Amino acid sequence: MHTWPVQDAKARFSEFLEACLVEGPQMVTKRGAEAAVLVPVEQWRRLQAAAQPSLKQLLLSDQARTRTLTPVRGSARRRPVQPL
Repeated sequence: MHTWPVQDAKARFSEFLEACLVEGPQMVTKRGAEAAVLVPVEQWRRLQAAAQPSLKQLLLSDQARTRTLTPVRGSARRRPVQPL
């Protein structure tokens, strides 16, 4: 991943964008610290589709959320219970 100082990314944005589309994600630094990453839209959509909702998002959602919170039951058999 190529790293661009923010002033270079701003001054040469077309080149910055083209590098992202050809080479992949590009890192932007601000005062030497990593600040942001520019990624191609296809990769962004894949990342968004694979992301799980956070607990906060689930609790604030107005849609039914039991499907994502309830684990799938296994197919194991229960052991027999002896009468007392």
